[in-house]
Amino acid sequence: MIWPMSEVKIDPRFCGPAESANGGYACGLLATEIAGPAEVTLRAPPPLGRVLLSQTREDGSAVLLDGETVVAEARPTTLDGRVPTPVTSDQATRASQRYEWIEEHPYPRCFVCGPERDPADGLRIFPGPVEGSELYACPWTPQESLGNGFGSVRPEFVWAALDCPSGIVTNRFGNVGMMLLGRLAVELLGPVPAGESCVLTAWTVAREGRKLDTGSALFDADGDLLASARARWIELRDQ
Repeated sequence: MIWPMSEVKIDPRFCGPAESANGGYACGLLATEIAGPAEVTLRAPPPLGRVLLSQTREDGSAVLLDGETVVAEARPTTLDGRVPTPVTSDQATRASQRYEWIEEHPYPRCFVCGPERDPADGLRIFPGPVEGSELYACPWTPQESLGNGFGSVRPEFVWAALDCPSGIVTNRFGNVGMMLLGRLAVELLGPVPAGESCVLTAWTVAREGRKLDTGSALFDADGDLLASARARWIELRDQ
């Protein structure tokens, strides 16, 4: 059976590194082809500003193609549900003031965590270490422009918001060089209200050589879990 393809074009606004898309955003776009929790593996840097093709397969997985190059693959998954107790909004705000990449950022124009992005243009998610905790955290109030027209943030932006905190918390491992997102799994547990204050948290899970596993989560202002994620980051060989 030949499965239909749909066109995907990632606007340069949604960059991570200057020449490719924010990994979480690109993963979130493809994950819309999957019913329920999804795991997306990046096979190549997602290109900006040109037409890509997404295709759902018979086994329920999906693929994002740049010509003959596989950019990403998505499949249904389950998450273990283990999420640390959230911090308060005040704790998250204080943690954000300790954002370690504010002066020296590997990708300062990143749509999600880049300090050079205007508040009207980027998410400006700045997680920092929580005092007395192994968590990183920050507040986030998603703009109305990120909404789906019905008051909720579109899924690809929730994926993007969960991405960067899971990478920045790798500072807890120590001596980590440049890295890129390799895999992201997300479970969306409820709608994320646009324009309302939330809290993002992130934590380390394990490290094996250049593979760094972390988690992240999004809570509403009352501490109710809205989404959780597991990420695998790959430290680059050539620094």
